[in-house]
Amino acid sequence: MSHSPLARRVCLILVSLAVYNTAMADSRPLTSLEGKTMGTFYSVKISGDLPEDKAHLQQEIDALLEQANNDISTYREDSILSRFNCYQGSDPQPIPGGMADIILVAQRIGRATDNATDITVGPLVNLWGFGPQKQPVTIPTQAQIDDARQRVGLQHLTLTSNSKGEWLQKDLPSLYVDLSTLGEGYGADVLAQLMTRKGITNYLVSVGGAISSRGVNGQGMPWRVAIQKPTDKENAVQAAVDLQGYSISTSGSYRNYFEQDGKRYSHVIDPSTGHPINNTLVSATVIAKTALEADGWDTGLMVLGTEKALKVAEQHGLAVYLITKTDNGFETVMTPQFKAFLQQEAKP
Repeated sequence: MSHSPLARRVCLILVSLAVYNTAMADSRPLTSLEGKTMGTFYSVKISGDLPEDKAHLQQEIDALLEQANNDISTYREDSILSRFNCYQGSDPQPIPGGMADIILVAQRIGRATDNATDITVGPLVNLWGFGPQKQPVTIPTQAQIDDARQRVGLQHLTLTSNSKGEWLQKDLPSLYVDLSTLGEGYGADVLAQLMTRKGITNYLVSVGGAISSRGVNGQGMPWRVAIQKPTDKENAVQAAVDLQGYSISTSGSYRNYFEQDGKRYSHVIDPSTGHPINNTLVSATVIAKTALEADGWDTGLMVLGTEKALKVAEQHGLAVYLITKTDNGFETVMTPQFKAFLQQEAKP
């Protein structure tokens, strides 16, 4: 499972998703708002007239994302999630509804991916130097990895919900929950929900590599985004899709890593081994109804590798686009559900 810490969100500096510019001239007003959150950047693009002052809308956006950070950041010692991780007891702890939504999605996708998506894998991520207490890069010993794996497992986490609220419970005192792999998707959905509450029906919002959309762009066309090639070149486009009111998220292994003794170690950690992934899948893109859903799936698919990821995608009817490294370069494969969104594809 990939961990891109919320305060830095380094792994999706592979912002494999970027607004895809068309050559057409704008035919309606386009408002853009940008800022920083969760260690990355957010963007809000609104087509048509604004229902309120732009500065006031930006303040509301910043406040919502700040609240999300206060809830789920592992970098803030006083966040609700950090307090839960520090708690050494087994009594259910109250949590906000938004956090419960993230955990519910994570648990469901975790089961569907045979725990390739595991929000309790934080001890392993921290051990490899990709967590909030990033350490000098060293290769952990097998004994250290085995010890950390004893403190990992979705089966140790219980989410309870009733008419009075939501509670989170652990049966392992040292269990460490990290929601950063779904944080960007959650943030994008928070922005999309704000747009809906404001009566804004044409927007494209993004937090890092997770994007939500509705309606049309400034040319009256569906919002189009690009999937980046697995390269350090920022503007190298692999494919372009029309979102048609859906959300999209990409996870990859080609940007956030460290090298030692000539070997590259990815930030994407496989919970079943405790080691960084060692497969040929370099990028997984998922289109779903919500950014949280897309963000939850893409990381687990990266851990599974191309063959298993495709099988899971087919079983669950997912719109998935995978880029795999081969001896002859890169190869791409997509599910039929993804093909319905595809507008163009470059040769790998």
